[in-house]
Amino acid sequence: MTRLAALLLITAMLAGCAGGEDEPAPAASSAAVTSSPAVTPSRDATPSPAAAPEQAWELPPANGRFDYQLGGAYPPDTNVKIVDRDRTAKPAPGVYSICYVNAFQTQPGENSWWQRHHNDLLLREKDGYVEDEDWPDERLLDISTAAKRTALAGIIGGWFADCAKAGFRAVEPDNLDSYTRSKGRLQRDQAIAYAQMLKAKAHGAGLAIAQKNAVEMTGLGFDFAVAEECAVYDECGGYLKIYGDLVYEVEYTDNGVAAYRKACAGHGARISIILRDRDVVPVATAGYHYEFC
Repeated sequence: MTRLAALLLITAMLAGCAGGEDEPAPAASSAAVTSSPAVTPSRDATPSPAAAPEQAWELPPANGRFDYQLGGAYPPDTNVKIVDRDRTAKPAPGVYSICYVNAFQTQPGENSWWQRHHNDLLLREKDGYVEDEDWPDERLLDISTAAKRTALAGIIGGWFADCAKAGFRAVEPDNLDSYTRSKGRLQRDQAIAYAQMLKAKAHGAGLAIAQKNAVEMTGLGFDFAVAEECAVYDECGGYLKIYGDLVYEVEYTDNGVAAYRKACAGHGARISIILRDRDVVPVATAGYHYEFC
């Protein structure tokens, strides 16, 4: 499951700023939390209310042609109806734009900001922070208590609000299944409780919300799905069962083309399926690949 391109984009942006502990905070709206009071650690998994009046939000076009541009923005093909870009990028004009947000883990280039301002919201272990073993320097956010989930939802919800102000119409919060990489410190019900708070924040900002991967996370009540490599892992049926034709499938060239072709033959008439290069680089860049069925 790739997030490399999104990481490279944010790291490159931050590299232009003063290094080390002096880089600016990640862009966020005035609604985002910038400091958090100390909270008492507990294992309470009870969801905290995150009520916000829902604004009008719109689903993406069902089976609309989709483009995944996390590695850098570029003008989409004239037939593309939906474009997914990182929250640091501008939405694509004239199409339904989805805003990628890493909502359960940090981006490596933002670690010192989190440590300075919200160190109590980073998941800890005896020798430091709990990190994603497959994505070094991505630290897991601590969703173990209702108070911490509320604080995190305030920060991420501020980023959602920024997406809405920029013109995005939906958000794609990544790493729903971070709890499985927490070395037993986080639980599924805590992840679901936090996801429900993020859903309320998205809808409160007038945005639809996508389930990104983690097909086993049922019952979220999200609006549509962005599914990476579901044909490779034989998971597409699970997404189709939950979201019908509101599934946007991304397969990658480094897996070969057999799974992609099988997906196109099996359900390509029902949902949008694309084949992309692993780093989802911009068009006219070495390695770029885009197919649609």
